[in-house]
Amino acid sequence: MPFSHLPIIELDSIDSTNNYAMQLIDANKAQHGLTIVTQSQSEGKGQRGKSWLDAPGQSLLMSIIILPQKEINHQFVFNAAVAVAIANVLQNSDQSWDVRIKWPNDIIINAKKAGGILIENILRGSRWTHSVVGLGLNVKQASFPDTLPFATSLKIASGNDIDITKLRNDIRENIIVSAPYLLPPEKIMAQYNEYLYKHNQKQAFSDTTGTWEATILNVHKDGTLEVQLNDGTTAFYHHGQVTWDWAA
Repeated sequence: MPFSHLPIIELDSIDSTNNYAMQLIDANKAQHGLTIVTQSQSEGKGQRGKSWLDAPGQSLLMSIIILPQKEINHQFVFNAAVAVAIANVLQNSDQSWDVRIKWPNDIIINAKKAGGILIENILRGSRWTHSVVGLGLNVKQASFPDTLPFATSLKIASGNDIDITKLRNDIRENIIVSAPYLLPPEKIMAQYNEYLYKHNQKQAFSDTTGTWEATILNVHKDGTLEVQLNDGTTAFYHHGQVTWDWAA
């Protein structure tokens, strides 16, 4: 099996697979492709300090250590390459799914969130030495509480049971192959924008000043989201600057 020589650490439970990977890096025990998987996380991490909640044994929870060997200013292109690698595996798994990437790193299937990616980069001086690619993907959940109306799982989307181990291996392999992204950054971003959720559609955003709509145009190499406002002008949002309104 490809990449069988790259170690996988399998844990019953852990606070966070990303935290475990970071500890290995700090202890100089990390290598490219080393993967940590678990059945359950007590302190799973999402974007901007949010928690990732999971039901034991029902989600794909893993972190992969990557040695990026890229310039520091290519960090979002790396994020995009990883997101595209995951989206490609999922789209090829079931052609009936509409797989999308919600800016910047959520995995969307049939207009609902199926998972999220959290990439933590380690910079030492001017060198980008490691990346920890964390993925939480809902796989076997048959339902979600009413408080999560925009959540879904692969089981809900397909109506079938999914082999988590095979899915893990397929996604892991594709990330490890794609992470060095041999394609030019422009092509990576073109692929990312092809998967972009709500591309060329209106979406509501909010911040401390209120709520407004904008048409989503593109995401750029630095991670900024380009939108067209209702008055025809163009605006650029940085991740964390605005809030995505799921109700719209």
